[in-house]
Amino acid sequence: MATEGQGLQAAKRFTRWYIVAAILFIVVGAFAIIEPAVAGLGVALLVGWLLIFGGVAHFIAAFEGGGTARVIFQLLTGVIFVLGGMYMLMHPLLALGTLTLFLAAVILAAGILEIISYFRHKNEQASGWILLNGIVALLLGCMIWVQWPSSSVWAIGTLVGVNLLLTGITRLMFGLAGRTLIKRATG
Repeated sequence: MATEGQGLQAAKRFTRWYIVAAILFIVVGAFAIIEPAVAGLGVALLVGWLLIFGGVAHFIAAFEGGGTARVIFQLLTGVIFVLGGMYMLMHPLLALGTLTLFLAAVILAAGILEIISYFRHKNEQASGWILLNGIVALLLGCMIWVQWPSSSVWAIGTLVGVNLLLTGITRLMFGLAGRTLIKRATG
């Protein structure tokens, strides 16, 4: 019985931290929606640092050998990543504009592919949801594209905020459901 009690205590601790993390996601997501420009700049800076770390990883991979061509490729890729990351860190507003334009292109492409997918599967059950998703993606992508560069102020931050908010709500519901299951198991 001692291990069962320990397992329930561990599950309670886990769900407690899961709920705390969910609440943090909700708070950060709400902040990103309220202040999308700040959140967008944060994303641009994060991408800059990720590019620098990726460049360092390529430099390290260059020393693993594998022939001259591989080493040169790894070194050149590392230089490009580091320079791109440094540029993004030194010019975060320009980086945010570039990321926003890229985001618009990706969303437009995804919308087009969803609509194509709908026509390939229109006889399937619930295929209308694929069409709806494609239309919404096209509208969102066009809205970001047409309003660019001013959409840079709100697009990435708002989308990241909505994602974080929904992630937090989803995690909170799972954590609360876990708590209910634990109460039933102990009750």
